[in-house]
Amino acid sequence: MIENFIAFRSFPTLIQAKELETLLKENNIETILADNLPPVDITFSGSTLQNRYEVKIDASDFEKAELILEKETENLLDNVNPDYYLLSFTNEELYEILLNSDEWNIFDYKLAQKLLTERGKTIDADMLASLKKERLKILAKPEENQKPWIIAGYIFSLLGGGIGIVIGYSLWKSKKTLPNGERVYSYSEEDRKHGKTIFFISLIIFPLSFIFSVFSTNPRALYF
Repeated sequence: MIENFIAFRSFPTLIQAKELETLLKENNIETILADNLPPVDITFSGSTLQNRYEVKIDASDFEKAELILEKETENLLDNVNPDYYLLSFTNEELYEILLNSDEWNIFDYKLAQKLLTERGKTIDADMLASLKKERLKILAKPEENQKPWIIAGYIFSLLGGGIGIVIGYSLWKSKKTLPNGERVYSYSEEDRKHGKTIFFISLIIFPLSFIFSVFSTNPRALYF
């Protein structure tokens, strides 16, 4: 169902996004092109959106789409500009690209493989699969140090502010998308329990606080 599609790639321009959209559609992968608006499951990392346009696909198509991109990119590797920055990378830096492939574009990822192979290093499918598996384990780990937000959430919930509802729900329900399309909770089980508690406390106190505020500013409202 298209409402369950998630972001596969994000781009700063509409032209770049449409190029990928066209490529995927040519290979029978259904896509949705959308503005990269702040998600419902906000996080507290303080990061800002750098790419405006998202190409969304079904999570089950992520692996197929990755293979399509890799194959398309391989056709460009023989025409690399002599002063391209990756050519000056050390072997260790190139291996770092392979390990953190989600942080690099597909061209640099494939070029790193090519350069290492040309330097006599063995790069095979099993090795790349192992690196990706290890990377997924790292990325799947819950975000740490949510204590300041938990404290703030309890304070806002007791003060009757709607902010407590937002913080509580975010800690409780926020998810992140892994490079393979899998969705996992952003925070630890313990932090999520705090978020759930904050959410329901806020849900109870917020309307009571609103009613009290109305009556305190307009006592006659009690008689209507």
